[in-house]
Amino acid sequence: MIIRKLRLKQGWSQEQLADLSGLNIRTIQRIERGQKPSLESLKSLAAVFETSVSELQQEPEMTNEVKFTDEEQIVIDQVRAIKGFYSHLMTYAMVIVLLFAINLITDPSYIWAWWPAMGWGIGIINHGLNAFEVFDFFGAKWEKRQIEKRLGRKL
Repeated sequence: MIIRKLRLKQGWSQEQLADLSGLNIRTIQRIERGQKPSLESLKSLAAVFETSVSELQQEPEMTNEVKFTDEEQIVIDQVRAIKGFYSHLMTYAMVIVLLFAINLITDPSYIWAWWPAMGWGIGIINHGLNAFEVFDFFGAKWEKRQIEKRLGRKL
């Protein structure tokens, strides 16, 4: 179904679409995963997207996989990179707090937990700079140049 693509095109989360359509968020998730929606669900979604039920029932091309434009795919990849950074940051915080607790319980005279905190912290900073594209040394433009170079094409 094209529900996910339409939702992303509007810039809505699944929660926002559920609120706007009056459907349960689990229903939205199931529909986006490919489960057949009921006619009432389709009517609600068609009203929200200002389209017809028949258009929502059409499969994009011949596959169940939604095709994204290059621009949409870039944005999706950026959001996934930021999500990965936040996941990495939360893991870092939990593990470092645990290491400091272990350090203070076992031998408070020498705080060794600073070493893994600093080492891993450098990795966190690097991950954040890449995810938020602060310094884009090896970004999409660099990749394109390298691909063109290896294929023997000029830009």
